[in-house]
Amino acid sequence: MNANSLSISQEKTHSVTSNSSQTNVQIAQEEVYSFFIEIVKSLLPDDVLREFKGLFIEGLDLEDSDYIPGIYSVFLDDNEQELCNTLKRCCYIIVNNWKANRKDKYIQELVNLFINENLKIKEDNAPIVKTCKTWLENFVNSKDYQELKLFAAKYDESFKGHWANRYSSYLLIDQSVNKNNPIEQQEAARKLSKQIKEKFKFELAMYIARSQSAVSSTARYKNPSVLGDQALRLIKAIVLKRGVFSHENIAHIFIKQTQNQTLEEFKINLEKYLFLSVSKQESVEAWKQHFIKTLSSWKKDYDREVITKELFLRTCNRVIDCLTIENGKEPSSLFISLITQGHALTLVIILLKIILICKNSRKHLETRIAHLIRFYENYPEDECKGVINFMEIFNITFAIYAENVEYNLIKMEEQSSNPQLNLDGYRVFSQMKVDRHK
Repeated sequence: MNANSLSISQEKTHSVTSNSSQTNVQIAQEEVYSFFIEIVKSLLPDDVLREFKGLFIEGLDLEDSDYIPGIYSVFLDDNEQELCNTLKRCCYIIVNNWKANRKDKYIQELVNLFINENLKIKEDNAPIVKTCKTWLENFVNSKDYQELKLFAAKYDESFKGHWANRYSSYLLIDQSVNKNNPIEQQEAARKLSKQIKEKFKFELAMYIARSQSAVSSTARYKNPSVLGDQALRLIKAIVLKRGVFSHENIAHIFIKQTQNQTLEEFKINLEKYLFLSVSKQESVEAWKQHFIKTLSSWKKDYDREVITKELFLRTCNRVIDCLTIENGKEPSSLFISLITQGHALTLVIILLKIILICKNSRKHLETRIAHLIRFYENYPEDECKGVINFMEIFNITFAIYAENVEYNLIKMEEQSSNPQLNLDGYRVFSQMKVDRHK
């Protein structure tokens, strides 16, 4: 089996090499993709790893050798980016199959193939070997490789140590919507992100149930957030906003009332809707005025236009940008103001209210959350407490308002004459929602 497997790799390498002068890079790439699509279905993971190593690494990791894997000769005419694209897509052809077939543990071995002391550039390496090693080193130091590592996170102890990796579902969403990524990567990222979110929702529901029971142990279902006991109180405060004045009902009313309005009218009503029931604190008022000014000045040339579905979506996306990471690179001034002043819950509720009126903005919001994580991940955890608090509240709030789970708050004891609401007198219950349209 191993001998036959190795011969396949050698034949494929020779085929790509010998045909490179007659065919273009794209044809060579398609041959390699087809090769991996075929073997990942028919060979054992260890054999697939051996084939991958034979095609891209074997030779470069040998001492005192000027041999390079044949695949590199296709790209040596200053085509490093295409080599990277080829390497990346081959990885995701393998990852996608292994994820689907529950062979996750081998993904870590795939990632580790690139961590090899012999792949480091040495002074006595031949120039052609140095070029190939440089390309591999650039790949390992790239965003592409960091994204690949997300799929091996379950088996990577070092990955679990960094605070930003607790929010990998958003980083995966960002991968899934990036059209520059291979389709296999987009699909794998979409599936894994959903899996992580569902796991969090389940663990949150079980933690709530166990933490409120005098007889049940919480040992099996730990708090999936890092907020500690504060998490349960936060959940109660969020779920309390139900009934006639629930966020969902207010969102439905807003959608009906703003039909056929001009963009100018829509922006005015959107501001009122988003800040309805928001506390009148001085710091929030200053922030609110900044937001109103920003929204009002956006697309003024279209103010007399009747709002269309497209303009509705673009406006909601614009609001999300204002509240998170406006230029795609750095947090907006509004985000920084609310986080530093301790108004993370206010910000999360406003973002929730946007999604309740425009579900199609959900992915846009989650990609912006991913960009925030990428911006702050280079800072130590103790310098990101405000951002982490925001992320935890965001996770819990959107889990509570998930499409397939319903949370209810039940009063367990009579309230005293104290006008201050005692949340300790309530219990939270969760249940799966029934889809009445089925």
